[in-house]
Amino acid sequence: MLRYMKVLAVLDICLGTLFGHIATAGEKQSPITAINIALEPDAAMAQYAEAANASLLDDYPKGFALDASHRPHITILQRYVRTADLEKIYAAVGEILITEKVGNWKLKAFKYHYSSWKNLGLASIVLEPTDDLLKLQQKLMNIVTPFTVKTGSATAFFTTPEEPDINQSTIDYVATFIPKQTGKNFNPHITIGLASTDHLKEMLTQPFDVITFSPDRLSVYQLGNFGTARKKLKKWN
Repeated sequence: MLRYMKVLAVLDICLGTLFGHIATAGEKQSPITAINIALEPDAAMAQYAEAANASLLDDYPKGFALDASHRPHITILQRYVRTADLEKIYAAVGEILITEKVGNWKLKAFKYHYSSWKNLGLASIVLEPTDDLLKLQQKLMNIVTPFTVKTGSATAFFTTPEEPDINQSTIDYVATFIPKQTGKNFNPHITIGLASTDHLKEMLTQPFDVITFSPDRLSVYQLGNFGTARKKLKKWN
């Protein structure tokens, strides 16, 4: 009898291990989407960002233009989520917007900033953090967490034959967005493009007049390279 029980125990362990591997493999095969839940600025602020982007393109024409497929935006949350759960995420975000009247908020843009990337810089317009932005971010973190996965690959992002690449920095940025870009580390901004560091250093010496604006809508995008908002999946005006 004891020997029989030992055999059953070994069999249980083997089956458990087998099904564990099957489950893991299934999870790895499930489609993943890299999403950005973002506020889009009103028309005046969007035009300002597009004008700044045009000046960067004069310096570095191989950069990206802010256009219909690279929208100016204020990232609130980036995550890797299961593609099959996107509709559930949309429903949960819609519930938040019943109480969060983001279109009434007043946001302030107050300076330029850039982060070095190889021999270039990724430039942005920096906004003042507000309690409303932080509260919205925390609510979105809470509702998206059940649908997230720890990391993803380039296949989670939006690409085109003309722009097929996703750099490792972008992949890592999404994976570590929490905690590196949330709470006390949250740095609200509007990314405006790529340029040489010499050009950006000169740009930072120029005076920047504070711009007050309101968000126009909240949207969910599929991310592209450099954290660009490439494919709009859902919007709430």
